[in-house]
Amino acid sequence: MVLQLVRTMSAPRWLALFGLILAAWALLYLMAVPAELRDAGAIYGRDFWADLCTLTPDAAGLVRMILMWALMSTAMMVPTALPALSTYDDIGRATSRTSMTRLVGGYLTVWLGFSVAAAGAQMLLFRAGALDPLGQQLAAPISALLLGLAGLYQFSPAKESCLSKCRHPLAFFMAHWDEGPWRNGMRLGAVCIGCCWALMLLGFVGGVMNLAFMGLATLIMVLEKLPEIGRFVTRPLGVILCLAALGTATGVI
Repeated sequence: MVLQLVRTMSAPRWLALFGLILAAWALLYLMAVPAELRDAGAIYGRDFWADLCTLTPDAAGLVRMILMWALMSTAMMVPTALPALSTYDDIGRATSRTSMTRLVGGYLTVWLGFSVAAAGAQMLLFRAGALDPLGQQLAAPISALLLGLAGLYQFSPAKESCLSKCRHPLAFFMAHWDEGPWRNGMRLGAVCIGCCWALMLLGFVGGVMNLAFMGLATLIMVLEKLPEIGRFVTRPLGVILCLAALGTATGVI
């Protein structure tokens, strides 16, 4: 699958897709707050970040958070969908009823909806004092709750069902082919949300603008969706997350 993808990278649609991923990561890097400013914020408190417009409890702040979550979703989730997109591209060689642009458009539309919901949740937590302006979790009980929720979800039938569709994209597309590329893209996006929503929300624990966390989470989610490797990742990761939740709740971590 990977070798097939590499061989087709010269196609304009793939170059555009990889360009989209790289642009999203580049913008996230530019939006990330340098370490020295984080240190200054720890010294000067919440007013320091408010003055820098990192996150403000108003409409402008919400719009910035929606943009940030949309960039995160593009940067982190499109790479996890590459095997499915490659399968779709292979199908397109045998039929003219394909459109990579519409498929990706439908996929990202669903993740935009997730971004709006996540930004709204971040704003509510920020206003309640549970998050700092950088989106880092301040309350240990909430961190433990999110870690435990993500850990337990790794063992759920819903997670397994969504992962099965991501790991076998040919069967997924054949089951819904008549719906067309846009709706196929939206279905694929919904399945990916079913796989990854709990892990994405761990950004509230690791720091929403923490590039190291985003990179590690992306790698984990990519590996989870690979049929040969994923089964060795999902449940062990669940155990690790549950242990982390226990350690956070008891103050060990």
